[in-house]
Amino acid sequence: MFGRREVLAGLGMAGLAGQARAQGSWPERPMRWVVGYPPGGASDAFARLIAAQMTPRLGQNVLVENRPGGGAVLASDLVARSPADGYTWMHVDNGILVYNPALYSRLPYNPDRDFTGVGFIGRFPLYIVVRPNDPATDFTALVAASKTRAPTYGTPAVASPHHLAMELVKRRTGLAAEHVPYRGGPAAMQDLLAGNVDVVVIDTATGTPFIRDGRVRALCVMSEARSALFPQVPTLVELGFADTVAYGWQGMSVPTGTPAPVIARLAQEMVRAMTSTDIARRLADLGIEYQPWTPAEFAAFVQRENALWRPLIRELGIRLDG
Repeated sequence: MFGRREVLAGLGMAGLAGQARAQGSWPERPMRWVVGYPPGGASDAFARLIAAQMTPRLGQNVLVENRPGGGAVLASDLVARSPADGYTWMHVDNGILVYNPALYSRLPYNPDRDFTGVGFIGRFPLYIVVRPNDPATDFTALVAASKTRAPTYGTPAVASPHHLAMELVKRRTGLAAEHVPYRGGPAAMQDLLAGNVDVVVIDTATGTPFIRDGRVRALCVMSEARSALFPQVPTLVELGFADTVAYGWQGMSVPTGTPAPVIARLAQEMVRAMTSTDIARRLADLGIEYQPWTPAEFAAFVQRENALWRPLIRELGIRLDG
């Protein structure tokens, strides 16, 4: 991981004088950060937290605007059609940038063409969890038991990172399991505790309290390395399933065509916000992994995600628009 000082330098600190001339007096008015989900969720919470850190540094208010609906397609289309002037930002995630082109036969925006990445917010590790009294005491036992009776597994929604990650796990480990979608992670966890579903794939933001107090047992985590929160939980990679890595993740993009000096300034301020004491502590408390990527590094990450997930979605035949 790059150090904060090196990242800020790489984002253009050496050329501040020329950059200031290129971007003029931007920003001259408040900016809006569009979130394609309702208030109160993780995306909304992080946008508001980061916006509060960026506002004083930019000298203008950053206003979070919730535009829920259609898997964030409506919000994405709104931002894609907005002027590329640095005053409209988009809260992006796996679905908006990677999944949607494979999930919808007609999409009003093209994430590969219409958005330019600014910064990364974080990766949410995904856990496979069961009830404490489940006879499968580890992931290997769960796979073995599934040969006799396929368990049901819950996720927050169809085509969520949790759902697609479990389908990847099934293909690479031989696990047999039947999907049960829910309206959000908390609903899936409550049904797991009630005995109505056998397994749940949950992200660290929602699942941490349940794992921490022993209400569920985590069999494995799909991240590259064990989490500092739960170092006793093995990764699938170390269990012998190479390249079986998946996360939920979030970031921020702007309409393509936004001036490069504006993007560079936004990227700098995002790094400063994300590495502030307040936000860094909250990320650590939730086990969320932050990488201070430059816009180019964020774009390269998204391309790697495209190469993995879009073919899998098409292979599964999942469509969200009929």
